[in-house]
Amino acid sequence: MDQIPPQAESWPAANKEGHTTRTGYTPTTPVSRTGSDRMPQAKKPKTHGQQQLLQDMSRAPLKDKLAYQFPYDVETKFPAYIWQTWKYTPASGDFGENLRPAEASWSEKHPGFVHEVITDQVAVHLLRHLYVAVPEVLEAYQSLPLPVLKADFFRYLILLARGGIYSDIDTYALKSAAEWLPESVPREAIGLVIGIEADPDREDWADWYSRRIQFCQWTIQSKPGHPVLRDVVANITQETLKKKKEGSLKSFKGNNVIEFTGPALWTDTIFKFLNDDKYFDMNTGKGNITWEDFTGMTTAKKVGDVVILPITSFSPGVQQMGAEDYDHPMAFVKHEFEGMFPCSFCLSLLTYSRDMETRERTTYRR
Repeated sequence: MDQIPPQAESWPAANKEGHTTRTGYTPTTPVSRTGSDRMPQAKKPKTHGQQQLLQDMSRAPLKDKLAYQFPYDVETKFPAYIWQTWKYTPASGDFGENLRPAEASWSEKHPGFVHEVITDQVAVHLLRHLYVAVPEVLEAYQSLPLPVLKADFFRYLILLARGGIYSDIDTYALKSAAEWLPESVPREAIGLVIGIEADPDREDWADWYSRRIQFCQWTIQSKPGHPVLRDVVANITQETLKKKKEGSLKSFKGNNVIEFTGPALWTDTIFKFLNDDKYFDMNTGKGNITWEDFTGMTTAKKVGDVVILPITSFSPGVQQMGAEDYDHPMAFVKHEFEGMFPCSFCLSLLTYSRDMETRERTTYRR
């Protein structure tokens, strides 16, 4: 059973009076569950002194399999892992020199952490080891037609199974993860740390972004087994296998990555969790938690066991949407957008920025 803490608030603590009641839901840990949330019990055949299987998970729903294999306990420590992916490891002469300072920054800011840069070849073997008991996940991963889809999927898979920090290879650690949360927040009450990627406060926001508030997935910190990761892994697995059965994977278009495995799916999954009555007492709020609860925020907010950081934390220096510069106290990670694949957020941000500059020049001239 998932262990979710009962606190929900925003920081700094001295400013509690002003925070919205929508993020004040009281999380609950369900005592009993029905339907697909109940683990199926294996039939007890007659035996003659042999060991009996307590739970037969072979026919269980996918989410139950994942919960069984990767149980979640919020009171454990954040694992001291840093996961990154790239075509080559830093030990290779083919590892880009332009990426070395960024990659090294994570080890420098996190001494004592296990820091792994996983290649595509190693990822396959690692996932086979971790997900041997959930073969449909492995089938889905192998079936994804584009490397960028696999890169997205891998970050969720490794964090679900092992926890720690995932961050894109072209990100700099500006501050240690030990500084990402306020000192007053007990780490045993938090299981997932995310940041805001985009907060486009303009009427035509849908022309530039997939969601009004978009959560970042180039840097994520989690404890293993978190329900958000379980849900996103189950979603990608089921949708991939469905498309495979329909024969539509081969014709998959790259411009649909954001919705299929990227920040749109990630954002939707997080909002679904924050409004799930399995984890939160929905009677204590004034309605569902929406983008309005996070737009314009400049300090961290906590909802249940999830901490949401403001846009400055993982997107400093973008000079838009309220993001402060790299030297701001809340700037934790710098993204250079130098990955192998075109970054949809980067492209939309660049266009967005140019459009804003054009508007400002036009207004000034008038």
